[in-house]
Amino acid sequence: MRIVSGIQTTGNLHLGNYLGAIRQWVAMQDALQPGDDCLFFLADLHALTVTQDPNELARTTVEMAATLIAAGIDTDRAILFNQARVPEHSELAWLLGGTARMGWLNRMTQWKDKAGKNREGASVGLFTYPVLQAADVLLYRATHVPVGEDQKQHLELARDVATKFNTDFGVELFPLPEPLISAAAPRIMSLRDGSAKMSKSDPSDMSRINLIDDDDTIVAKLRKAKSDADVLPETMAGLAERPEARNLVTIYAALAGRGTDDVVAEFAGQGFGAFKPALADLTVATLGPIRDRLTQLLANRDEVAAELRKGADKARTLAAPTLRAAQEALGLQVA
Repeated sequence: MRIVSGIQTTGNLHLGNYLGAIRQWVAMQDALQPGDDCLFFLADLHALTVTQDPNELARTTVEMAATLIAAGIDTDRAILFNQARVPEHSELAWLLGGTARMGWLNRMTQWKDKAGKNREGASVGLFTYPVLQAADVLLYRATHVPVGEDQKQHLELARDVATKFNTDFGVELFPLPEPLISAAAPRIMSLRDGSAKMSKSDPSDMSRINLIDDDDTIVAKLRKAKSDADVLPETMAGLAERPEARNLVTIYAALAGRGTDDVVAEFAGQGFGAFKPALADLTVATLGPIRDRLTQLLANRDEVAAELRKGADKARTLAAPTLRAAQEALGLQVA
């Protein structure tokens, strides 16, 4: 098994990012068997599809790496790097651009959503970045790619590109990567609105728990989190029409590694005056060590950057043979 996944180089990650993605990566790393590989990369090349402040991009890339390490990514067991340090990503993307079809890219939902009515003003990169995404996984001959609902279409495109390349040039270079979908990844909603996903773009900092928040801030945010006056029922079915209550129970269950029905059964008949302090204690106990480690890492960014360089060297060792084989298939390697 070879797992490959990338993450955006955004800063100021929150509880939703941790429970929805980062913790899943750590679990994948911890489940590795001898001969398996996990490659996790920071998608700084993908960030260039929209205008970026270069200094900000460099800063958030290091901060994202530090966050992943603080949350449990072990750079001795998993390969962690930023995409731009492995030029084979860009080189293979160009080669695959001759295989991918315009019609495939035109149908991509995220292109339609992000470009909107301003397609003429959108960057070429925004249109073609699914080809780079295909290169990201095919470069390492990935067998599995963790995907959420919004990324399934991109993985299908990668499989289409791999199939067409293999067929067109009579090779068996690229295996077809399978989706790795974790049923355990919860959808964490805003602390102020149970119908909206927790997001760093929300103007209210009270809507989210940032991974860098101190203990007192976490406690205060959860104390003020929107809930309701009713007691907790005996099963989750009783929270069907109570989105804020359901969200708080979901967070507790995810942090504790328990089922939501198990959690509501424990607190059945109790109100949020009792539930919120228990949730705050659990959240502080889980996130406190991550925050403390993150603070230490960000105090020495050069060490984090060195880890990324080390990971890039490992990634290039795996990437180079694939790129060369693709070049040979296309007649680009002249003896």
